[in-house]
Amino acid sequence: MHRTNYHAGVSAEQAVARHYQDRGAVLRETRWRGRSGEIDLILSEGDRVVFVEVKKSRTHAQAVQRVTARQIGRIMRSAEDYLGRCPAGALTDARLDVALVDAEGRIDILPNASMGF
Repeated sequence: MHRTNYHAGVSAEQAVARHYQDRGAVLRETRWRGRSGEIDLILSEGDRVVFVEVKKSRTHAQAVQRVTARQIGRIMRSAEDYLGRCPAGALTDARLDVALVDAEGRIDILPNASMGF
């Protein structure tokens, strides 16, 4: 079961990356690991860096329930690590999105998700 979940997660991440790329974003990193943990996807939209947490479940409602404030905090700390490597550092324009993927492969993006947690 664990292996099946892993492959489903990778497939969901690839679909979300394509979703962003189809809209002009450039994929920078997949499964990037900072001191505080992993960030599923890191993309660029012009000068903006977009950090994306991908959640897959049977429904979007179930997927969003799997996102916790603690997890968002961990991702934000890892994002700070990543931005520290950018030329503008913490002044880099950035946001955190949560991408929900349901069993049918439909994608729903929650932009600036850190604001809701």
